[in-house]
Amino acid sequence: MAQHHWEHADELTQTARAMVAPGKGILAADESNATATKRLEAVGVESSEESRRQYRQLFFTAPEVENYISGVILYDETIRQADDNGTPFPDLLKERGIVPGIKVDTGAKPLAGSPNEKVTEGLDGLRDRIKAYYDMGARFAKWRAVITIGEGMPTRQCLEANAHALARYAALCQEGGLVPMVEPEVLINGSHDIDTCEAVTEENLQTVFAELHRHNVMLEGTILKTSMVISALDASRRADVQEVADRTVTTLKRVVPPALGGVVFLSGGQGNVEATQHLDAMNKKYKNLVPWRLTFSYARALQGPTLDTWGADQSQVAEAKQEFTHRARLNGLASEGQYSEDQEKAA
Repeated sequence: MAQHHWEHADELTQTARAMVAPGKGILAADESNATATKRLEAVGVESSEESRRQYRQLFFTAPEVENYISGVILYDETIRQADDNGTPFPDLLKERGIVPGIKVDTGAKPLAGSPNEKVTEGLDGLRDRIKAYYDMGARFAKWRAVITIGEGMPTRQCLEANAHALARYAALCQEGGLVPMVEPEVLINGSHDIDTCEAVTEENLQTVFAELHRHNVMLEGTILKTSMVISALDASRRADVQEVADRTVTTLKRVVPPALGGVVFLSGGQGNVEATQHLDAMNKKYKNLVPWRLTFSYARALQGPTLDTWGADQSQVAEAKQEFTHRARLNGLASEGQYSEDQEKAA
């Protein structure tokens, strides 16, 4: 039997706790340059290192946002950038009581032997990258695996290859003092029903947690970032908000160990309001019935309104920041089950 030697156990547990602090969630701002370019160009902004810096600065300097945002996932370019006053972004976040995080995977590539599926790369040289990021101020990391539902998919091969990579990543992170955010996303694309999503999500999470156990990953210092159990975008019948909430929590209760540091959800193609409603429904009903905090780690569902406002007119900095604070606040309320749709209008 392996002996657990978690040198950073206390720090990891404290970081994980801070990441899922009551009323707060995590901003995913770790889009690769290719994805960030797609987002910016969609609103008519030319993508450059400087425009990406200005765009992300809106989120990191938005008023009062530390009340609703506990951590931010950064991209390699962004963690090396600074605000207009020259303060490095990780320092700026830390000063506001927000934990800086970093995406460390190098992307999902076609899986050899099953080319319609993907496996995430980035283990080579990861130990040294983790040390460098820790020295820059990062205290958690993220690695995203991508699971596709389709004809004969996902295969066992795909589930196991991705779970194995997630576990090796998580163990390396903990060795280096970073809380691993483990993200095995089941994609919302397709026409499958919610039953299929539930079965795949359960099997996926079972596989991941078995592998984390095998690699001696300390669950108290680990955060799960998961997709919701939800109907595919092109399903003939799409489940309503309450059904998504019920099935998601039921699935988590079946497979996620109580020791885990926390659960955050990705928005994965949901609308801004829809993502908030789902999170709220889960917490209204289950907040005190599950052993972990259920909160958010959204990218588009938090950034959308800000991007639209700033994209339309880059002089609307204050307005764009206000949009972000508003969305962050609504999701913070949802993470406590205290959101209602009339708050949408109170912007």
